[in-house]
Amino acid sequence: MSEAGYNAWRLTSLSPWPRPVLVLLALAAVGAVLLAWRALRSEPRRGRRAALLALRTASALLALFLLVEPAVRLLQTARLKNRLAVLVDASRSMNFPVEPGGTSRSNAAAAFLRRHRGELEALGDRVSLEWHTFERDLAPVDPSALAQGVPARGGRTDVLGALKAAAAGGGAGRKLAGALVISDGADNAALAEGLAAVGRAELRALGIPVTTVSVGTGAPKDLAVERVAVDDFAFVRNTVTVEVGLAARGFGNEEVPIVLRREGAVVARATVRLEPGKERYAVPLPFAPDTTGTFVFTVAAPVYPGEAVVENNARSFVLRVIRDRVRVLLVAGRPSWDERFLRALLKQDPNIDLVSFFILRTSTDLAGPQEELSLIPFPVSEIFGEQLRTFDAVFFVNFAYQPYRSLDIERYLPALRDYVKNGGALAMLGGEQSFGEARYGQTALSEVLPVEALDGLGIASEVSRPRLTSEGRRHPVTSLTAGEGANEAAWSALPPLPDVNRTRALTASAARVLLESPTVLIEGRPAPVVAVREVGSGRTLAVTTDSSWFWGFVAAEEGGSNRAYQRFWNNALRWLVRDPALTPVQVEPDRPAVEPGEPVGLSVSVRAPDYGPGAGAPVTAELASESGHVVARGEAAAGPDGVAHLDLATPGPGAYKVVATGRPRCGAGPCPPDAPVERATGAVAVRASGPEDADAAPRPELLRAIAEATGGASSSTDRGLPEVRLNDPEVVEVGRRKDVPIWDRGWFLAGLVLSLAGEWMLRRRWGYW
Repeated sequence: MSEAGYNAWRLTSLSPWPRPVLVLLALAAVGAVLLAWRALRSEPRRGRRAALLALRTASALLALFLLVEPAVRLLQTARLKNRLAVLVDASRSMNFPVEPGGTSRSNAAAAFLRRHRGELEALGDRVSLEWHTFERDLAPVDPSALAQGVPARGGRTDVLGALKAAAAGGGAGRKLAGALVISDGADNAALAEGLAAVGRAELRALGIPVTTVSVGTGAPKDLAVERVAVDDFAFVRNTVTVEVGLAARGFGNEEVPIVLRREGAVVARATVRLEPGKERYAVPLPFAPDTTGTFVFTVAAPVYPGEAVVENNARSFVLRVIRDRVRVLLVAGRPSWDERFLRALLKQDPNIDLVSFFILRTSTDLAGPQEELSLIPFPVSEIFGEQLRTFDAVFFVNFAYQPYRSLDIERYLPALRDYVKNGGALAMLGGEQSFGEARYGQTALSEVLPVEALDGLGIASEVSRPRLTSEGRRHPVTSLTAGEGANEAAWSALPPLPDVNRTRALTASAARVLLESPTVLIEGRPAPVVAVREVGSGRTLAVTTDSSWFWGFVAAEEGGSNRAYQRFWNNALRWLVRDPALTPVQVEPDRPAVEPGEPVGLSVSVRAPDYGPGAGAPVTAELASESGHVVARGEAAAGPDGVAHLDLATPGPGAYKVVATGRPRCGAGPCPPDAPVERATGAVAVRASGPEDADAAPRPELLRAIAEATGGASSSTDRGLPEVRLNDPEVVEVGRRKDVPIWDRGWFLAGLVLSLAGEWMLRRRWGYW
């Protein structure tokens, strides 16, 4: 069938008829045979039936054969040489010994290639060999360098990623025929948890057999904190459990102490008894965080002599501690509509834990026993003593301290002042027993209040419609709706207030008046209605009226809604307790934990005093170790959006506190020397060991599973090179073709004529026609 220059052939059709017509003709031929069979069913003689059906079938086949016009197509073809990728692991885990006390896995892989390089190159007549190292990425390499040994420095092992990159990297349309993977199998990427259904499907989708050679037979002595499982956040004063995964290899019956530290201080500890033959242990470490914020915690185990890796004995993580519920103390001088509406608002919020007391005395009442001064005995020493720090905010509503000499409340006001300076929050609401009427200007609270209490001036009983100040237009406390114009309109639509306490605005830069009364003047200036102040680490709020409930009840009665009232007090409480979304300076690490050698990326956002973007504000960020020593520092200027990005130099492994400072009052111009500095803190962990150092054990079972899933073979460096299985090469037509007809022989036509004539003659002779 072949001629000179041709090496392949196949059958083809030379018929001018289109394929649908040929299909119809074939159906017609089948129909002709079926009709003959049906007509002969009554013929009792089997021989006659068989002869006539045979002649009809032969005629149909010969006619169809001549219509199709079959031919032999002679071809010149070539087998396309596909690729074989040899992938050698160059991650850091290849620096571990093959077995305790033995050579490194990297040296064992190099020795294996020196022994079997000739066998691999012998496959060159079937495939083109490509040599690569892989870890996080795939890199081409000279085979001679592989045989001598390449440095194992990669920070991650990604076997599946390397196979995908090899399959996609063919040039000139050449496909991958197979792959040979030489590795310890310590994958810490897509196959870190083993070959699950998804990974198995992705491997099979490559469509190639993968041959694997495992390096390493045993794990060296090592104690490692393999994993730490904990939620991204925890609630303050609520127990949270850190689940620690501990791996121990090469140990006997020993007790290992495990500690959990928060920025150097031990918050939990446990002891694990190791057992021979058991490698993995689950260690729960419960503790109750006592303060809110973002902290770096470190789980650490001791370092024992002879360990292969000492860096993996500790693992750090970042945990954000938030409030489960905001704890509020409300002390009222007497029941009032303002107190009633505020208490109802706070009680209906499931995120607020409210403790409230009502004092039933006024400054004109005679002193009496303590049990008559409140609905329940007022535990002043407990509330303003050891329990004060458990509250996130304290509200004084129309409350005066003078009538309670037997309680000696005045003695605790310095403690309340210090509570504010150390991060607490105080809100004072007006009324006939508040501010100047209560003579707070003569107490320690005058050091933290955002207004000056003018003793003896009393309450201005004048109808007043408060207006926003320039700072109040964009402050979060007085933000009833988005947009300055819409917000100002919302305040203007609220009902006026019937009375305002006479107070004076402070000149301190940390105190700001947000709402003022244009009709109540103090020394020719509008009296404050809402003012705020930042003192030390705490915040205070003054609302110089006991009629804020008008913004809810009266507004709703006049056809509006109580939304403004609810929004104002929700904003006020969020601002008082320093809701992170409302702080002028915020810092967020790009990642809560970074690998060894990577820089620490930070994003610092700055808001101006009016809470707009602090464009151009100078920003400083520092990393402080657990001992408080600053190990890295950077400076930048906020962009138009008020955000500055910094990359700090990589410190050593450990837990670091991030301290960011900004001057929101400073723009692109010179910064005034008295410009306040806003501060934000965060945390970041620099791991002592990366994924490659966390576990020193080889995983030959993963490599065997990969080979089995793809139809390849598996072996190890000490057993030798297995059969390298390859896909069959693709055959392509590369030259001439020639069609040789086989239908135009005369005897095919003669056969058709004879079969038709024979059937005609037999039918006439046997009486069918």
